[in-house]
Amino acid sequence: MGRDLQSDERLRPVDLARGHGLSTQAIRNYEEAGILPAADRTPHGYRTYTPLHAQALRAFLALLPGHGHRTATSIMQAVNRGAAEEAFRLIDESHAQLLDDRRTLQAVERALGGLEPTGAKADPAVSSVPGGTFIGPLAEQLGIRPATLRKWEHAGLVRPRRDPLTGYRVYADADVRDARLTHQLRRGGYLLEQIAPLIAQVREAGGLEPLEAALRDWHGRLSARGRAMLTGAAELEAYLRRRG
Repeated sequence: MGRDLQSDERLRPVDLARGHGLSTQAIRNYEEAGILPAADRTPHGYRTYTPLHAQALRAFLALLPGHGHRTATSIMQAVNRGAAEEAFRLIDESHAQLLDDRRTLQAVERALGGLEPTGAKADPAVSSVPGGTFIGPLAEQLGIRPATLRKWEHAGLVRPRRDPLTGYRVYADADVRDARLTHQLRRGGYLLEQIAPLIAQVREAGGLEPLEAALRDWHGRLSARGRAMLTGAAELEAYLRRRG
């Protein structure tokens, strides 16, 4: 590390910023945040950087897409203070999160694959009221207790309306869809708090069919994160080698 910091090649902040679309102030901010190692100063107080700083900047920018700003910053801070093991732990946590996200996506796809289009094979005995079904018939159809449906309602996973005459819960097609998807995910071992954001995605997409495009996009984003982590790892390894 000492050889690089004392190298004859001196770089200005603008030299590091140029080519990355950054301002010189951003370079100074990165140094102050510990993302870059501390720079030497000229007798007049100007910062001077070296190829080591340039590699640190490349490593940080490469880590950003795969790990996010907060984790990428923590990784570089750990490396720069000599705590490489801490940096490796942070990287491992990001990979574990990516794997967990992949498993969640697979669980959603399996759950959706087990669903029939809403309204398919409709049983006249289930539709107990025009435009929907009551809690008892729906619970029987799913093979669960009515209390379970009430618990799911309390968690926001299903949102039945109330019949104005009887006060009974009435589950519309969208509610039946959400209940069936929740049932599939619960069978897969997912907790209610893990299911809630997935149900929200289905509602936001407008149903199961539009969700297919969202799932394809989800696949693409996970793949992009995986490749970005590889790129970040390569640049970080180059930085670690340069540090010695």
